[in-house]
Amino acid sequence: MAQKFTVKSFQEAKENNRKISMLTAYDYSMAKMVDTAGIDSVLIGDSLGMVFQGHESTLPVTVDEIIYHTKAVARGVKNALIVADMPFLSYHVSKEEAVRNAGRMIKEGGAEAVKIEGGALFTETIKAIVDAQIPVMGHIGLTPQSVNAFGGFKVQGRDEQSAKRLLEDAKLLEKAGVFAITLECIPDKLAQLITKSVSIPTIGIGAGKDCDGQVLVINDMLGMFSDFVPKFVKQYAKLNVEITAAVRSYASDVKEGRFPSDEHTFDMDSEVLKKLY
Repeated sequence: MAQKFTVKSFQEAKENNRKISMLTAYDYSMAKMVDTAGIDSVLIGDSLGMVFQGHESTLPVTVDEIIYHTKAVARGVKNALIVADMPFLSYHVSKEEAVRNAGRMIKEGGAEAVKIEGGALFTETIKAIVDAQIPVMGHIGLTPQSVNAFGGFKVQGRDEQSAKRLLEDAKLLEKAGVFAITLECIPDKLAQLITKSVSIPTIGIGAGKDCDGQVLVINDMLGMFSDFVPKFVKQYAKLNVEITAAVRSYASDVKEGRFPSDEHTFDMDSEVLKKLY
């Protein structure tokens, strides 16, 4: 029986130079498959706004929607650590509201930790949530909730000023009490420096191989989301092609009368049938 992965397991992994694997999931069936495959942590990402709901960004996602999907995922996960994204405006207004929303994700959704985007600006909020006994994962670099401020989905930390800011943000997040930090779309050498500069694990997505772990959106990794493929994504399958072909075959079988066949049909006693006429 696999051992349950926890926030302490994250720290132990870093100390033992053991890489951490993380993927998103948004429903019971996928979560169960991901967990059975041995993933260390499952993220209910606000990326669901794009790959699940069809929005152009993560901004429309609500707390209630994250909780809904977290409930489904939690039913399918036995061993991985369940982390829920705190969506846009769920932690920006006040510390009290942030703690309340984080608490709902734990109490109602079944998450075991939450993830918050942003650096220095949110350290006091993170401290408040951690003080409420809720583990927090940080997230810096390309923070999708800031897409309008960034002017699009762009690599961060390429110049000296922004690189120094990200390095300082990582240290401040560690001091605030996060158990890990996601580094998204930053140069690999900067991610390497940040990883060496903090004692907590870093989880990369478009941040190179020297992070303590990696995370990808499951729909990207399986080739299910065809609108665009980020540079940092390796597609381990082309399910978009396979699913489309399977649906096409099904539609054809239905139209031509090949499905359902006898093997997919329930029979009835002929004597009982006669009595119905």
